[in-house]
Amino acid sequence: MSDDDYTPPPIAPKVEGKPKSKISASRRLSLKILLLTRATEHLEAEKAAREEQKVRYLGEKLPPLQFIGLNMDELQVLCKQIHEKIDKVDEDRYDCEAKVIKNYKDITELNRKVQDLGGKFKKPALRKVRVSADEMLKALFGSKVKGSMDLRANLKSVKKEDTKQEKELTNEVGDWRKNVEAMSDMKGRKKMFDA
Repeated sequence: MSDDDYTPPPIAPKVEGKPKSKISASRRLSLKILLLTRATEHLEAEKAAREEQKVRYLGEKLPPLQFIGLNMDELQVLCKQIHEKIDKVDEDRYDCEAKVIKNYKDITELNRKVQDLGGKFKKPALRKVRVSADEMLKALFGSKVKGSMDLRANLKSVKKEDTKQEKELTNEVGDWRKNVEAMSDMKGRKKMFDA
């Protein structure tokens, strides 16, 4: 190949940010208005259908009551039947509410697990904090702790008798030279072993 055979690659046309719309602004506005009116008509139709379905359902479940010509005993029986139906409906409503609450808890728990798996939640770095024993007890037990905790009070105390005995022993020993002279003969060594 020679230098004359080289052809540069074709240059792609520049792409603009947004292509111009072929629909005019007034046409676009009129289409939006038509869509909104159609959507409101659909919403109204759905609402009317729901109301009609509700009336039909209540008509099936609750037939019209006839009080004319009933004596006291028949009215009491009718009231008992109505109370039984109300109790059954309340039980069904309670069951539905319990299911909804359980599902809601499950959903929140699963969302939390998804967030944990996603790694979006970072545990904060813990700082070293100096806390006194009183503050730590207040944090752990709240206001149950009475007064301040004196750690020195819990230490084992030394009896005064022991210190008196040690002083007597040191007084007995006295000068070390006298002690050595006293122990120098056999009687002194026997005392040392007897003690």
